[in-house]
Amino acid sequence: MFFILLLIFVVVPVMELSVLIRVGEVLGSWTTVALVIFTAVVGVSLVRSQGISTLMQVQQKLARGEAPGQEIVEGMMLAVAGLLLLIPGFVTDFIGLVLLTPFTRIPVAKFFYKRMQLKVQANGGFQSGFGPGFGPGMGPQGHNPFDSDNSPFDQGNTFDGDFERKPDPSDKRPESHQVNDASNQPNDDKQPKA
Repeated sequence: MFFILLLIFVVVPVMELSVLIRVGEVLGSWTTVALVIFTAVVGVSLVRSQGISTLMQVQQKLARGEAPGQEIVEGMMLAVAGLLLLIPGFVTDFIGLVLLTPFTRIPVAKFFYKRMQLKVQANGGFQSGFGPGFGPGMGPQGHNPFDSDNSPFDQGNTFDGDFERKPDPSDKRPESHQVNDASNQPNDDKQPKA
């Protein structure tokens, strides 16, 4: 993690300054500034058009009932490409264009998507919750309280009984507001014979 932060905050800005100084010496300072602004504007418009295209692909896959995993990875790459194109400099613009161009973005997205799938399979699938022992249906000690070994229902604590509906004698409502239920009316055909 330290190496990645060092690369982002030290190496990339030093490279950007070096390239900007060289280009400024060759083209002039105002031309260099205009070129940096131009690449940012063109890059953002390309990110927008590619993003809309990727969103349409996601919607089509969802309509077919397929998981749009690779398209989601491409969408994240487009977001990173847009950020890199907005950062002033030619090195980040080049990396942003590599991530933006479908010719290079699609193979990179396939690589990352396959790698994510392998990682999920190696870890035993997606885990919900806040880590081990906190998923749905898990007790505080990390086991499911409804497993056959730990179930409180397998220890003879089940109650069995019958239910019979009887009229309430304390119900003093007027006759017009009472609901007559045909199933509660005694019927000679339905009475059990003793």
